[in-house]
Amino acid sequence: MNLEVFEELPSLTPLDFFTLEGEISYVKTPPSSKQMRRFLLPDLSEFLAEERFADVALAWSEAGIYAAVFVNKPCEEVFYPRFEEGDAVELFFDTRDLKTAGFSTRFCHRFVFLPQAVQGISAQEITHFRTEDTHPLCDPSDLQLTAEIGKKDYALQIFIPSHALHGFDPASFEKIGFAYRIHRVKGAPQHFAMSPQHFSMEQHPRLWASFTFKRSKDHEIH
Repeated sequence: MNLEVFEELPSLTPLDFFTLEGEISYVKTPPSSKQMRRFLLPDLSEFLAEERFADVALAWSEAGIYAAVFVNKPCEEVFYPRFEEGDAVELFFDTRDLKTAGFSTRFCHRFVFLPQAVQGISAQEITHFRTEDTHPLCDPSDLQLTAEIGKKDYALQIFIPSHALHGFDPASFEKIGFAYRIHRVKGAPQHFAMSPQHFSMEQHPRLWASFTFKRSKDHEIH
């Protein structure tokens, strides 16, 4: 490889050389926002060369997935369907964590959550399936969202029920794939599990983090 070709290659982030695996803690009852802070995911901003402005927590039960997003900036503007231009949170799940598939399968889900409703929309599944994998998107009314808006920050408390996650079966499949993307006004998004520089997050679920369903109180990620 000559020097000119080498210099034209896009820069890689440290996370491009690793896969992420961790554990998602079990909760018997719906956790409060304060309780969810026990299950915060690690900060990967240094590995992705990004600015950190939010924290995300995950937990699970047989009923579904709980998530909490704590954004350390004011909620400025919210848009839909052009949600990428404002404040918004995207959550990605692969209920079978299929690392052999080089595309989004019927078990993959993409959700968007807004801190403020736009024309009555605050939570929506926006997954795009291949023709052979098509199945109905979940009913938006099934997605539970509570927003706490402060002057300097905001927080989202989210619950996605099991019937809204096609293929969700922790008793038979011990792992779930996960990634997120948090948008902000006039600033780059914050990501988890993969760099968006070289791959489309929604089209490459094999690069999402793998979480094992755990029933103990401990929460770790490697």
